[in-house]
Amino acid sequence: MKTDYPTLICILGPTAIGKTSLSLKLANYFSTEIVSADSRQFYKEMNIGTAVPTSDELNQAKHYFIQHISVTDDYNVGKFEKETINLLTEIFKTHSKAILVGGSGLYQKAVTEGLDSFPDIPSTIREKYNTILNNNGIKGLQNLLKEKDPESYNSIEISNPRRLTRALEVVDVSGKSFSYFQNQKKKKREFDVVKIGLEAPRKVIYDRIEQRVDLMIEQGLVEEAKQLHPFKQHNALQTVGYKELFAHFDGEVSLDQAISEIKKNTRRFAKRQLTWFKKDKDIHWLHYETSLEELLAHIKT
Repeated sequence: MKTDYPTLICILGPTAIGKTSLSLKLANYFSTEIVSADSRQFYKEMNIGTAVPTSDELNQAKHYFIQHISVTDDYNVGKFEKETINLLTEIFKTHSKAILVGGSGLYQKAVTEGLDSFPDIPSTIREKYNTILNNNGIKGLQNLLKEKDPESYNSIEISNPRRLTRALEVVDVSGKSFSYFQNQKKKKREFDVVKIGLEAPRKVIYDRIEQRVDLMIEQGLVEEAKQLHPFKQHNALQTVGYKELFAHFDGEVSLDQAISEIKKNTRRFAKRQLTWFKKDKDIHWLHYETSLEELLAHIKT
């Protein structure tokens, strides 16, 4: 239904599908600004491994939330939601459209629908899962979540120990699945939302991932990760592309094995992204090579 509200155009989809390129085309077409919802592009020290837009791309349109914090900063999706809503209020004073782009589903959802209300977690429960993580590693948490809450296991970022422990804490305290709390009533926003999802055949996505990883290695990802190795305990660095190289620096795997693991884990990450996004019936799915003209037909003008 047509309203007098401004419109937030959300560009989403799996990694390496071409979201940045499309967001720039739309920003230029509508003469507007871009808000990043890629939770790993927030960090100023993580450049190559997060496929941050190039300086040329950043100069084509005003961007927000690109490398604005450090890996050592305490930052979360709640802060992002608050800051983004405040920012959009300002953008919409002078623009009828704004672009939100990124593959971090939870961060996109926080902006468009608001965060869900989760139960409080006693410190004893939090300590319980931290102990399991310390004793059994991330695999121990993954196995537990797969047993207790298979739906969340297939939808959240299981390479992120904080996401794993959060899901397990909620299940433990409430007796309900993590996803139960992710399906609550949406918050009312003072803007309309149009969601455009980019998709491609699985082989195309995987081929693009392979090419991107190879390019990252050529651009110096190994050296970038080496500089960040002393900070590997921070949550921001529990990220595909870095944690595999940290294992190499720690003598656990060869460099070739680490690169192979990056490609494998990125493919798995893309699959989980699609699992998350495909649950959202409001997304208009388009082929990643769809022309701008055809895409604009799906956006209220």
